[in-house]
Amino acid sequence: MGIIARFNDIIKANINAVIDKMEDPSKMIDQYLLDMMDDLAEVKRETANVMAEETRTQRLVDKNNEEKNHYEDLAKKALLAGNEEDARVFVGKKKQLESYGEGLKTAYVAAKDNAEKMREMHDKLTSDIQELTARREMIKAKVAVAKTQEAINDLASTTEKAQGAMDAFSRMENKANRMLDQANAMAELNTQPVGEAESLEEKYSNNSSSVDEELKKLKSELGL
Repeated sequence: MGIIARFNDIIKANINAVIDKMEDPSKMIDQYLLDMMDDLAEVKRETANVMAEETRTQRLVDKNNEEKNHYEDLAKKALLAGNEEDARVFVGKKKQLESYGEGLKTAYVAAKDNAEKMREMHDKLTSDIQELTARREMIKAKVAVAKTQEAINDLASTTEKAQGAMDAFSRMENKANRMLDQANAMAELNTQPVGEAESLEEKYSNNSSSVDEELKKLKSELGL
């Protein structure tokens, strides 16, 4: 049967292999489920037809057996009644039914085999759909996490570039500080040094003024 050959790959299908081939499982898994549901609907219809054919051929086989038994009984009755010619006719009819029955049995065996294959395909496809449906949200969640991780990796690269810029800025700042320190040091070195005598002169000049004022104050208090 064409339907058997057409859906034969369903028996061999590996759901994990199918998922691995998906470029973006989160986008394709819903479509894949819809396709599988369409396949299941067709398999279900064909399975029902094949099972009906099995039932029909089984009924024909049973009917043929009943007719064979009926004519065998008639042949026995004819013999008991002493009518051998009538018995011969009934036996001939029985033989005819037996020959026809062999063909019916062959058809029934083929129909039964086809029905078993179709039921196997139906059960396999139903099981795959149930499994994929149960795993759908988990698969989508994993894809979302993977995309988030990719975004984080991209941001990490940007952060590394920013860190490089900060390091360069720090180097420039340190260099500027060194330049300023050097300039201040040069300015200090360029200042004229004050001699020891000049320094003492200023010291005593100030103190002398203070002493004279203090003495004047004391004389005033003593009436001198």
